[in-house]
Amino acid sequence: MDASGWDERYRASELVWGVAPNRWVEREVAKLRPGNALDLACGEGRNAIWLARQSWRVTAVDFSAVAVSKGKQLEARELEKPSIAWVVADATSFTAPEPVDLALLCYLQLPAGERRAAVRHAARALRPGGVLLVVAHGSRNLTEGAGGPQHPSVLYTAGDVAGDLAGLDLTVEKAEEALRPVDGAPRPAIDALLRASRAA
Repeated sequence: MDASGWDERYRASELVWGVAPNRWVEREVAKLRPGNALDLACGEGRNAIWLARQSWRVTAVDFSAVAVSKGKQLEARELEKPSIAWVVADATSFTAPEPVDLALLCYLQLPAGERRAAVRHAARALRPGGVLLVVAHGSRNLTEGAGGPQHPSVLYTAGDVAGDLAGLDLTVEKAEEALRPVDGAPRPAIDALLRASRAA
């Protein structure tokens, strides 16, 4: 979907993704020292708001103006002191205004070329010691998992993301499938999870 399509989807319900952060984001980030974070394709901001609660300074980016507006509203409701910088922009071309300690891409489901552009922009935003975390609906999810997009062209593996990083000064620390329980589904969703870091 383009930005207008996502605008319509976000208008159609109160919160598409809920308030709680993604379980893999919470697990992978919980032990990191807070610093500057970039949440690309942030949607309604559930992960950005959780990061802000953990004392991260967050820039949250999405190409849906409706999503960003809802994120601001959610932030005002959930945080005592709003602090997130919200930006309407495309994750495939957004350039961070300053280096970050964490770059997050969570369920940004795009064809390979666009995904590679977004991943590499996120990776280049990292300062020395910074961490890149990518979470996505995995390729096998279509036939063996639950939920998620039904178009194979926008599904991918952690290995695909590792390939996107070729030639960049990052070390892949984790590239795996992760099984995520889905309420009401007979089997878990199959997510792709990649964590990489730039040398300190």
